[in-house]
Amino acid sequence: MSDAASSRGLDAQGHIAREGSLARVTHEFRPVVEAARERIPGLFGARLHSAYVNGSIPRGTARVGRSDVDLLIALHEEPTEADRAAGRALIRALDERFPQIDGGGTLLFGRARLLSDLERHDLGFFVACLCTPLLGEDLARHLPRYRPDGLLARETNGDLALFLPRWRERIASADGSEAALRPLVRFMSRHLVRTAFTLVMPRWNGWTSDLHEMAEAFGAYYPTRAEQVRAAARLGYEPRGDHAVLSSYVDDVGPWLADEYARVHGVKAPRPEDA
Repeated sequence: MSDAASSRGLDAQGHIAREGSLARVTHEFRPVVEAARERIPGLFGARLHSAYVNGSIPRGTARVGRSDVDLLIALHEEPTEADRAAGRALIRALDERFPQIDGGGTLLFGRARLLSDLERHDLGFFVACLCTPLLGEDLARHLPRYRPDGLLARETNGDLALFLPRWRERIASADGSEAALRPLVRFMSRHLVRTAFTLVMPRWNGWTSDLHEMAEAFGAYYPTRAEQVRAAARLGYEPRGDHAVLSSYVDDVGPWLADEYARVHGVKAPRPEDA
């Protein structure tokens, strides 16, 4: 067991340790990472500030044929719709070329937003602790060290109530097939488990990105909801397109979790796009 694992993801000073590195990328996924590194500069040119890979691939826990590739692109300016389209095209190209990945996503932000006071404990934390540098200057050098406290909990996931109406719309607009519902189950399961974990993160006093470990940490403090979150963790890794599962998320566990989160940590500071 690594020092980070034995100390619940914290360093010797009690700060959350950066969880990934390129050295942890397993040999099956190294070609994916290298292809992304090669393609990104051509897509964004001089507007590119830096690029990062996050998720299971840099943590060394990716599974062949099951895991996706997640990228974050920092630009010198705010991204345009054309930039976002380029990010989506990049993921499609990688997915078509490499059977070892199952889709993915690209987040794009301007450098100023990533380093802003508003995002210090959300996107800033994401870059500094959950993203692995791939290209350019590492923005983490401009960001603080983070502890698993209530401020971090509030600013990372204190906005679940905003998502629930959008999730209901996505569920209602889906065609109802297993193939259409499965990605929604995976996405919403992961979001709910992560939110459940950060609800208890200050008391648990640590950080993990493993869904099962997150669910167990949550269950120690909310035993009556523990099995729901454990089930969501399983579906986050092995989703099935089940409409009943999605209904339970938006009608039961999701509203409860949003209310409890607001009671314990407060509501996340509003973002311009929420207005």
